[in-house]
Amino acid sequence: MTIVGVHHVQLACPAGSEPLLRAFYVGVLGMTEVAKPPVLAARGGAWFRSDAVELHLGVEAEFRPAHKAHPGLLTDDLTGLVSRLCAAGVEARWDEDFPGYRRCYVDDPVGNRIELLQPV
Repeated sequence: MTIVGVHHVQLACPAGSEPLLRAFYVGVLGMTEVAKPPVLAARGGAWFRSDAVELHLGVEAEFRPAHKAHPGLLTDDLTGLVSRLCAAGVEARWDEDFPGYRRCYVDDPVGNRIELLQPV
């Protein structure tokens, strides 16, 4: 019996933030929104997917953004992605401390930390 992969990463969000999340995860990061099952859709939030990653953003009543815990998302064009983020008003914070990768951190529209990495 072994773990064979990650199905999704769950992040929290405040109620009513779904339009902001869609603009960021779909409009800027280029992910696709996934329809939630009706019983879960009633709770709010949104799910997003790319070829290799699925992120679930769920409404949390006493929401506080994750400043330390975060998903690390691999990209094949970090420079291009950061350019798109900057054009959308998102600040990238570069970090050179991970050998073998170029990486930076950004915050989603509700303040959750997202790490973006590209192997060198």
